[in-house]
Amino acid sequence: MSTAVADGGSSSVGASAAAATATSLQSNRSLYVGGLAEEVTPITLRAALVPFGPIKSIDVPMDYGKGTHKGFAFVEFEESEDAAEAIYNLDGSELMGRTLTVNLARAAGQVKLGSNQAIWSQDEWFQNQTGEKEQAEMEEKQKREKDDAETMKER
Repeated sequence: MSTAVADGGSSSVGASAAAATATSLQSNRSLYVGGLAEEVTPITLRAALVPFGPIKSIDVPMDYGKGTHKGFAFVEFEESEDAAEAIYNLDGSELMGRTLTVNLARAAGQVKLGSNQAIWSQDEWFQNQTGEKEQAEMEEKQKREKDDAETMKER
């Protein structure tokens, strides 16, 4: 689903320690690079970023309907200092006529309040809204029927 370019690398640290270290360091080494022109390739992007330090991987998500990339990429540096230097120097710069947005990448599952997720997309909110409205309508209908029945008895 995406084009990835990676450099090989190995570690002598234990698997569990390496996984914990990778998780904690990944957020400091992985960058989001947005605003890419359609002409930008992983090779072009690597050439623009390699002056800041060794790159571990580049992931360019593809839009298969259009046959091009989606206009952004994820770049992982070997060292977090190199990633910070790339952010400092490239955020707001221009590549192939487009202004780049460069910042730390975030995990896809992180949804915060005030984010881009609509409140009605949550089932609980939707059920509360429809349930309360239906309950109020039902009570109002029963009250009207009761008032009508009392009115009929008085006549």
